[in-house]
Amino acid sequence: MDNVRAGLQQIWQVTDGLVFDIDETQLRWEDVVVYSQGTHSESIAWTLYKDGVRSLAFKPGVEDGEIVSFLGVLQQAKNLQAEAPDDLVTLLWAQDFQFISYTFRELASENAVPIEASETVLEMPPTEVRQYVAEEAPPARPAGLISIEDFDTTLYFLDDREIDYLRGEVEREYAQDLRRNVLSMLFDLLELQSYGTVRAELISILENFIPYLLGAGDFRSVAYILRDTRMILQRARELIPEHRQTLATLPARLSQRDALSQLIQALDEAAVQPTEEELGELFQELRPDALSTLMSWMPKLNNDNVKHLVGGAAMRLAQTYPAEVLKALASEDVAAQLAMVRLAGRLKLAGAADGMEPLLQTTDHSLKLAVVEALTQIASPFAMRLLEKAIDDGDRDVRIAAVRFLGSRGYRNAAGRVETVVTGSKLKNADLTEKMAFFEAFGSLAGSKGVATLERMLAAKGLLGRKEDPETRACAAMALGKIRTPEARAALERAGQDKEPLVRNAVSRALRDLGA
Repeated sequence: MDNVRAGLQQIWQVTDGLVFDIDETQLRWEDVVVYSQGTHSESIAWTLYKDGVRSLAFKPGVEDGEIVSFLGVLQQAKNLQAEAPDDLVTLLWAQDFQFISYTFRELASENAVPIEASETVLEMPPTEVRQYVAEEAPPARPAGLISIEDFDTTLYFLDDREIDYLRGEVEREYAQDLRRNVLSMLFDLLELQSYGTVRAELISILENFIPYLLGAGDFRSVAYILRDTRMILQRARELIPEHRQTLATLPARLSQRDALSQLIQALDEAAVQPTEEELGELFQELRPDALSTLMSWMPKLNNDNVKHLVGGAAMRLAQTYPAEVLKALASEDVAAQLAMVRLAGRLKLAGAADGMEPLLQTTDHSLKLAVVEALTQIASPFAMRLLEKAIDDGDRDVRIAAVRFLGSRGYRNAAGRVETVVTGSKLKNADLTEKMAFFEAFGSLAGSKGVATLERMLAAKGLLGRKEDPETRACAAMALGKIRTPEARAALERAGQDKEPLVRNAVSRALRDLGA
């Protein structure tokens, strides 16, 4: 077929069409024989000729598909039985070719003998002709009577306004949501019919309709079913407990983990995405227990539109049902926990802090750090107490994030714990970043009460006559800069000529921060 298509495309470069004349054994193009086959059973010419086809024309474009269909029709015509109701012409007509045309002759009349003219022609006198015409004429119309036939000059005698009206009605009819109309009728019957058998059948139809609608991507109709089901439960008369329970579980089925997971996965992998409005209506009908499933899918989604809609549904459920937030935080899926922690932090859900306390005991670094960040966003009294405990956490990044936030917020309840770390041995092996975080937090929280402690550490000889290392002394200088009192300034000025470059630089920076 590729060779046929290529050959036809070359022909169209020199001519606009091919017209073949057909006889019993040959096809002729412009009186030149281009095909000849003497054996009738194998002859294309005979197949066409025996059913009355006398010419055949091909136009540019036939190679795109119609040539294949045409050859198929020829093969089908060869295999027809003698008593078959169809013939080649019927098969060609059924195909409704656009780039193939043909002419044919009725076989019964092709060889018919012409009718000879009659020897005598009878003529009727003119008076009798006029009398006959008068008798056959319709009755005369009374004067002043107007007939619609006077205006029916063509088949299309409507004016523009009427045509526009008809066109609008046709468009309105075709624009109707037939599924919604069917569902509305089902719900009307379900509400009005009090017979148990009728309602059972209607409920069964609704149950079976939901998977079909989900498969067809008609999420708006699914949302309509779930929404109207709630209304039926409130308004329907004499609804027996069995039917009430079945209707009540319809929305819950969609929110179950397996069903909702399949739906979200299908949406994420779909080539054609539904609109945000359609999915939004469906997700509005999700039950509270769907929150954990939504959070478990958030990190897995690749489609931004689906991720946005799933996130919006999760946000709505999290704000409305705090208990479900705690369940999601207690999930065994670490990815779901992480997504829930971040969402709770963005929404500043104070109640979520209760569910985050156990997560600080986990060994997952990313999860613990996300918990601390969420607690800083929530900043409720209980969240602040958890951050205070995080000062002693075994994870360096967790300790630094917690103490920095407590220092920036001036949470003085943590001053004692921070002072214990600063004056103790816990920072002995810590890096400069962690030391700086704790010392600056101590300066912000201790205020003027911490000047004496920090000055002793900054001095050339430290506590009990022991000289602190340069990093610790530099951190003490920066902490004094956070206190912003005359005593702190004086202590910094006394250390301004220290021999250690690191200490001198820290003192200079602290004095600049104080406005020196």
